[in-house]
Amino acid sequence: MQVLIILVESLIIGTLVGLAVGIGAVRMFNAPTVQALGAFRTLGEMNASEGDPASHFSFGLGFFFNAWASTVAAGSFTQDVTHRVIPNWAATLLMLKNHDEKEMQDPKKMGIAGALVGAVVVAFLNLTSSALPQSLQITAVKVLVPAATLLINSVMPVIFWLAAIDGGKRSGIFGTVFGGLAQLIMGNAVPGVVLGILVGKGVDESGWNKITKIILIATILLFILSAFFRGSDLILLKQLNVGIPAWLQQIHAAIGG
Repeated sequence: MQVLIILVESLIIGTLVGLAVGIGAVRMFNAPTVQALGAFRTLGEMNASEGDPASHFSFGLGFFFNAWASTVAAGSFTQDVTHRVIPNWAATLLMLKNHDEKEMQDPKKMGIAGALVGAVVVAFLNLTSSALPQSLQITAVKVLVPAATLLINSVMPVIFWLAAIDGGKRSGIFGTVFGGLAQLIMGNAVPGVVLGILVGKGVDESGWNKITKIILIATILLFILSAFFRGSDLILLKQLNVGIPAWLQQIHAAIGG
C-alpha cells in the first residue's frame, strides 16, 4: 500500500514539476517577451547540444546518475533533476523523429513532454529510493557516484568539445580555449566549452558587435574572478617557485575570512 501511495504522489508531483520545467525551458528562448520558470544555464546547456537528441539524452543521463545516487543516499533530489535531466530528456523526446530544434521551442509540446518525463523520473527515483534496504543503498552509492563522476568529468567534456568543433571554426576555437581554462580552474571543461559555443555562435550570427564583445569580456572576467577566488594564482606562483607577495596573501586571507 505504501508503494502505491509513493507511486501516485510521485506521478502527480513529477507531472506538475515537469510541466513547469518544460514550459520554463521554452521561456528562455523567448525572454524577455515571455517570462516563466527557468534558468539561463539550462539555455546554454541545451543550446550546446545543438538539437541533437543523442546529445540531449547523454547530457541528461550523466546528471541522472548523480541525482539517482543522491536520492538513494540522502533521500533528496538535486537541482540537476529540474535544470538538466527533465528539460534535456523532454527535448530528446520531441526531436526523436525530425531533429527539428523548433520542437523544443514550443511551450505546449515541451510542457507535455516535460510532464511525461517528470512523472517517470520522479516516480523512478522515489520508488527505487524507498525500495532499497539501507545496506544496498550504501552499495549503490559506492557504484553510482564514481560512475556519475566519470561520466560528468570525462565523457561529457569530450561530447561538448566535439559539438563545439562541429559548430564551426569560431565555436571550436573558443570552446577549446575556454574549455581548457575551465578544466584547469574549475576541474570540469563543460562550462567553458558551453560558454565558448555561445561566444562563437554569437559572433557567427551577429559579428563583432557591442553585445558579442560584452559577452566575451564578461566570460573572460568570469574566468579571472573564478581563478582568483579559487586561489589558482597562489597555486600557479607556488608551482613556478615564485615567492607569493604578502599583499596578495592578505587579500586572499581577507576574502576567505
